Amino acid sequence: MEKTDGLSRALNYRFKDINLLNIALTHSSYQNENKVDYNNERLEFLGDAVLDLLMGEYFFKNFKDSDEGSLTQMRAKVVNEDSLYKVALSINLGKYIRLGQGEIKDGGNLKSSILSDAFEALVGAIYIDSDINTTKQVIMRLFEEKFKGIKEKGYSFSFKSEIQEYAQKHDKSIRYVLYDEKGPDNDKVFYTNLLIDDEVFSSGHGTSKKKSEQMAAYNALVKLGEINE
Repeated sequence: MEKTDGLSRALNYRFKDINLLNIALTHSSYQNENKVDYNNERLEFLGDAVLDLLMGEYFFKNFKDSDEGSLTQMRAKVVNEDSLYKVALSINLGKYIRLGQGEIKDGGNLKSSILSDAFEALVGAIYIDSDINTTKQVIMRLFEEKFKGIKEKGYSFSFKSEIQEYAQKHDKSIRYVLYDEKGPDNDKVFYTNLLIDDEVFSSGHGTSKKKSEQMAAYNALVKLGEINE
């Protein structure tokens, strides 16, 4: 593994416990080949929760007129594999990850899944090594450009638009089918299936047809790994 001074400078954070950093940078393939007794998966789990909390707090405080659905969409724009991958690339994280030889040969240090997971592990490690406020400072700086883009574009994101973009990119057809309605007219709940290539892929429900379609699209994006739930 490369010396981590460059990573510390990119993060603007220096670890007190260097072992935590080493764990965060250790992929399971390295563990399996080198018989070490740790990998970064537990820290990844923690980092995912810390990111959700910090991003949720940021959007809650900065978009005071937004409802729960809008806040969820904004957070999903920031906490997803592609977004975390780009942040990981910006700090050259792949240079420091310890991988098994098979993953090295397969270009694992540039794989979006490996880099995004390692970034979450890094966040978890910083949190354990310091505290929530210090972690927040590191994260807010790394995501500064992402936040700026969201403010400039506005925050009326659409999960339906996102899944439509996915379908076009992968040459898939999508359509929504309302399959049930429950409750009285003044308190009705609608149930919708999202079909990809004419097969039911996900479902959603809501107090309007539009909301049920949005939830079906959201659940499809989670299932596809486009959104970290």
